[in-house]
Parts: sequence; structure tokens; C-alpha cells
Amino acid sequence: MKKIIPVTLIIGLALFASCSKDLPDAGATNSVKMANEWWVTFTLNGVDLLGTHVKLSTYNTSDNADSIWVDDLLHTWQFKVKARANYQNLTFSADSVENDVYDIQVFINDGQIFPKGGISKTGRTTDSIYMKIRFTDDPTNTYVISGSGRTMYSNDDY
Repeated sequence: MKKIIPVTLIIGLALFASCSKDLPDAGATNSVKMANEWWVTFTLNGVDLLGTHVKLSTYNTSDNADSIWVDDLLHTWQFKVKARANYQNLTFSADSVENDVYDIQVFINDGQIFPKGGISKTGRTTDSIYMKIRFTDDPTNTYVISGSGRTMYSNDDY
């Protein structure tokens, strides 16, 4: 009996050690500091056109090199575009890029993420986003989209 316990213990430890995997750290995408969900307003000449905050998303593209997706999730003008991104300065822009939702071109100017530059609905400090945007099916108007990062606390959601 005394020999069975140590042998069983050695076999158990060997099996446990052989099952552990030494996986490399996958890291993050280049756009990790720019990727978020945002609660934003959609304004024209200082007038909130929707009357409430709506969700917008920014996230990495598959090439992960120098661009992000800017996606209004069908809440404002119904657009989803790839914007050129400067990951160090947290800025982004788009110059006549194809909209993935319907056939128009989109222009984004002055796009920027401001770390800890926003305040959530309940007063928590979060990042903020700002951009000017124009659409070829309404070429004379430049809209402003701005807001704060989603905190994932339900009482901060609109």
C-alpha cells in the first residue's frame, strides 16, 4: 500500500504537467487604444438631430496596419467605413471612402480619441470621441459626431 500512493502521486503529477500548455501571449491589435463602443450625439450646426445618445463602434480592420472601422450600427446616417488611423496620436480620417451599408462616399475629418476625456452618464471618467463627417448624398452639410466611451455598466447605457 505504501508503494501505491507514491507511484500514483508521481503518475498524477506527470499527467498534470503534460496537460499544461505554454501558450504565447496573443497580445492586442494595433488599434486597441482606439477600439471601443461609444455613446454619441449626431449634430448639425449645434442641433442634436436624434435627441438622444446612440451607440457607435470603432474597431480594428483585418489588416491591422493603419486603419479602423467606424460603424454607426445603423443609428445615424447608416454608415460603416474604413478610416485611416494614426495609432500614436489616436486620430483618424477618411477621404471619400466607400460606405459599406449603401452606395455613397463618406468623408471624416478631425477624428480623434481623447483618453480619459469623457464623462459617462453617471459621472465616471472614460475616453471620448469626436469627428466631423460628410456624406455625398448630402454634400453641403458637415455633421459632428461626439461622445464618450461605453463603460459597460448598465446604468451608464442610454
